[in-house]
Parts: sequence; C-alpha cells; structure tokens
Amino acid sequence: MAHPSDAWQPAANETEKIVYEDPKQYEDRVSLASTCSVKLGIEFPALVDTIDNSTETAYTAWPDRLYIVGQNGNIAFKSEAGPFGFDADALGEALRKELGS
Repeated sequence: MAHPSDAWQPAANETEKIVYEDPKQYEDRVSLASTCSVKLGIEFPALVDTIDNSTETAYTAWPDRLYIVGQNGNIAFKSEAGPFGFDADALGEALRKELGS
C-alpha cells in the first residue's frame, strides 16, 4: 500500500521501506512504476498515467476498478467499485467476448 512520502502515507510504508516522493515529472513516474513492477513481480504490461492524471480522471478508476480495453481501443468492460464490486465471472465473460472465445 504505497503512497507518496510527501502526502498521506500508512506506517507500513516506512516499515517496508516503500518511501518515495510523489513524482513531479512524467519520466520520474515511469521510473517509479518500473521499480514497483519489478519489486512486486508484476508480469503484465503496466500503463502509466500522465502527470496530471488525465486517464484516472476520465475513467474514474478510484478507488479501484477493473477495465478491459478492447482491441479497438475502446472500453470493453468496467467493473463496479472494488474490491467488493469485482465480479470475476463478469470479467471472465467480457474477456472471452473480447477475445472471441
């Protein structure tokens, strides 16, 4: 549960040595996202929002949402707010539909 050190931050961040300032430049945000992906063992592509958070604003991904971006670039699936609104069956069905299987 990482949050920037210059904003609200849970105590666990210091305990786990996850202490970073909020990036002010896009390149810094990309670098930090890359570091997180490697340290967390994330094996799928990670997308990084612009520094002004335009994608988060456009798609209202807060607090948590699951999206499928279709092959045509449009949103093919948007979950309810999570984590309690996540529906694995609906997500799976949307993936099957998008992949044609």
